[in-house]
Amino acid sequence: MNFDFSNPYTSTRLPVFARNVVSTSHPLAAQAGLRMLWQGGNAVDAAIAAAAAITLTEPVSCGLGSDAFCILWDGQQLHGLNASGHAPQTWTPEYFKRKYGDDAQTPPKRGMDSVTVPGAVASWVAMSERFGKLPFEDLLQPAIEIAERGYLLPVVVQQKWAAATPELGQQPGFAQNFLPWGRAPKVGELFIFPAAAKGLRAIAKSKGQAFYGGEIAQAIERFSAEHGGSITARDFANYQAEWVTPLAQNYRGYTLHEIPPNGQGIAALIALGILENFDIASLKVDGVDSQHLQIEAMKLAFADVYRYVADPNAMDVTPEQMLDPSYLKSRARLIDMNRAQDFGAGNPVKGGTIYLSTADENGMMVSFIQSNYMGFGSGCVEPNFGISLQNRGHGFSLNAQGLNPANLVAPGKRPFHTIIPAFLSKDGQPVMSYGVMGANMQPQGHMQTLVRMLDYGQNPQAACDAPRWRYNAGLEINVEASLNHDTANGLQARGHEVGVINDSYQDFGAGQFIWRAGNPKVEGYVAASDARRDGLVAGF
Repeated sequence: MNFDFSNPYTSTRLPVFARNVVSTSHPLAAQAGLRMLWQGGNAVDAAIAAAAAITLTEPVSCGLGSDAFCILWDGQQLHGLNASGHAPQTWTPEYFKRKYGDDAQTPPKRGMDSVTVPGAVASWVAMSERFGKLPFEDLLQPAIEIAERGYLLPVVVQQKWAAATPELGQQPGFAQNFLPWGRAPKVGELFIFPAAAKGLRAIAKSKGQAFYGGEIAQAIERFSAEHGGSITARDFANYQAEWVTPLAQNYRGYTLHEIPPNGQGIAALIALGILENFDIASLKVDGVDSQHLQIEAMKLAFADVYRYVADPNAMDVTPEQMLDPSYLKSRARLIDMNRAQDFGAGNPVKGGTIYLSTADENGMMVSFIQSNYMGFGSGCVEPNFGISLQNRGHGFSLNAQGLNPANLVAPGKRPFHTIIPAFLSKDGQPVMSYGVMGANMQPQGHMQTLVRMLDYGQNPQAACDAPRWRYNAGLEINVEASLNHDTANGLQARGHEVGVINDSYQDFGAGQFIWRAGNPKVEGYVAASDARRDGLVAGF
């Protein structure tokens, strides 16, 4: 039977209630995490298993060559993990100018010269060593099985896979690994990835050492040299994920936590700090006033983030200065409720990503995000071990006089990063592990969904399903086709340049939410998964 996999009907998802929960954007990844919980593992074990599995089931968003970030509640306190990659030792502005000309403003979008040292595997190892219960090798077994036996391609992943093929088909290793039969797999076709199974086995057996300086790193060095790159096994051996203290912003009696720079999570905190100066709950939830106010707050946040955020060692302002309540109050006064504005940065100085969430009945909660960036990332896939490599180096600047001089490329430096996990607490206790993936949509999604839950009382699944907008640049925004037409027209009347988009996956991200309903052993959690992807909440 040849099914038509398009669905002409609107489907309604309901929140899932359970004491042990895994919420991801692919069902097999959610089940991989659930297997670890059934085997006596905890939420960290489940997150690692799910993250490894989803490198296979959603390669349009991540791979074994991804970067990652995590915020986790260990049952007593909150921890942050920055596993974004650093630049190879050869990378300087002069390196790129020699190869790509004096007019180049950033490293290339694709190819080996867009690849920084991937950090996702290091994040799995660091999390397992510090907080996991099960042997590390056990955590990767579901992913290895998926790679060896294959899986049937789901609808949303297939759409993105096919759309990426024209641009990436000529990148080294891409066609060999991702275009069986010379094309993208079709919906329902079996995709097998034996090279990734080999890579996963080497990572599992060595607890990541094969990846960071061992046989996988050496293979990537040879592959890079063959295809014009300069990353080396020594660059990999020098890499280490970093435990960090999450930033915090109070909002309506709760506290939102984000990873500090070099990531953009601070944008969500700035926007909420601005909205704290308004009674947004008095405005109609899907009305033009509420949406306009949120858009303007987000624009103000991005103006500062794009000007100041970089590797924290290079920033000339601090996160604390950017989040100062009096500074944010002064930024809030710039908002005109009757017209859209194109804001510049203030002066705070005074005199194609996956997201998953897990939680267990002992109270551990994990907010984890992992990405190749721009879909398949660099498009380069090391063929012996199936390492699909990110393109995070494209986030660097090559211009010391550009918008953000602090983000200038340098050896060993981390670029400005888009992927961000989020965590909500109240009075020092955990409330929700959540995230919304999708480039600069992420802090916008964090803010929009949180406003719906905290200001308007919408449950996590409803807040997840609600129509979204996305700020791009200047006065330009995109809105989902499901947004109220009167609201869209009202935004346009206030000067917003509104583009209505039907492709929700590409432009509006997708979220996973786990809200703690009470004592995890008694009440458990209420969880949601975004219908914009092939996701699933699995629990017991």
